[in-house]
Amino acid sequence: MKMIDLAKQAKQAGFALAQYGNAQKNRALLAIADSLAARSADILAANQQDIDYAKSQNISTALIDRLLLTEERLQGIANDVRNVATLADPVGQIIDGGVLDSGLRISRQRVPLGVILAIYEARPNVTIDVASLCLKTGNAVILRGGKETKFTNAILVEVIQDALVKAGLPPLAVQAVTDPDRALLLELLKMDHYIDMAIPRGGAGLQQFCKENATIPVIVGGIGVCHLYVEASADQAKALSVIANAKTQRPSTCNTLETLLVDRRIADQFLPKLAAHLGHLNVTLHSDDFPSDLQKTMSIQPLVSERLSQEWLSLDLNVVVVDGIEQAIEHIRTYGSRHSEGILTADHALARQFVQQVDAAAVYINASTRFTDGAQFGLGAEVAVSTQKLHARGPMGLEALTTYKWVCEGDYLARG
Repeated sequence: MKMIDLAKQAKQAGFALAQYGNAQKNRALLAIADSLAARSADILAANQQDIDYAKSQNISTALIDRLLLTEERLQGIANDVRNVATLADPVGQIIDGGVLDSGLRISRQRVPLGVILAIYEARPNVTIDVASLCLKTGNAVILRGGKETKFTNAILVEVIQDALVKAGLPPLAVQAVTDPDRALLLELLKMDHYIDMAIPRGGAGLQQFCKENATIPVIVGGIGVCHLYVEASADQAKALSVIANAKTQRPSTCNTLETLLVDRRIADQFLPKLAAHLGHLNVTLHSDDFPSDLQKTMSIQPLVSERLSQEWLSLDLNVVVVDGIEQAIEHIRTYGSRHSEGILTADHALARQFVQQVDAAAVYINASTRFTDGAQFGLGAEVAVSTQKLHARGPMGLEALTTYKWVCEGDYLARG
């Protein structure tokens, strides 16, 4: 199919979908969740084809982990869809309003954006997450996954469209581009007459490509060079637990800790504890700041400066010793991606300073960066984590997929 025809179909489906109420959209979501369970064997078989292809192409372990579906993960995805069905529908919500001196009654009401273009790589869960959030908010969506998810995405979209038909909603409200040719993506990025917003979820190269070539608004995010700063007053035992969670709970995610900053005043005491604690968890440390004897006995790897601005997405962690909070904040400003940053401290004044001066979508005090997630924030499934400042920032839930219109009512009122 030509991309122009795909976009036109999505636009028409979006017009139709916007007319359906919350009950009908929820029926569709529950039908999708049930179908995921009923067809789990087919979905996992398709996913195995993608896994086999990824391994044949020597794709990294981190990307394969993102790609992999299991019974447990598939059940979790289905439960996320059911959870979205329980959330309040923002469409039609009146944000504010009143009566003007002229007698005109005005209100701001939430409405769907229209058509969303979602671009992502080896994450089949995104197919369901994005589709469910878009359906809940009355938006049509065009899904463009990477070649790594070809077979999985094909069957997931088939499941979604079948469920939409059963629920009486337009099946073309969810469509997929299965051809990985970037020229087709370039076409879609310039169809501002039909597509209202693009959300690329992938590496820096993909995001830069979309920013440079799109004539439609692009939501940038999903790259997480995240930091924790261990300030001198921190409870060191508790800090080790938070650091381990932020690094090891699921290393391939964008909210995983990539660089640990340690205050120089406690470095001699804290670094040996850190090396021992993370060594048991198979974390490889990269640093030039450990004592030379510890550097050798604990197999600490030299720090590569280029890696300070890149995601590891693995059980690797940069460790940098800094001279106080100002240097920690300056390091984050230099190397961070404005995703998730945190401080571990017992000093409330320094915690406030950190929050005020660090520019990130999520800033943490004495907590793991792994909480930056739509479900963890109570938003249901997320469509992306935005690291920009306009329209939406942080985990993007339902409200981030709406805009608003001014509804103005008078009694045959004319402006004086």
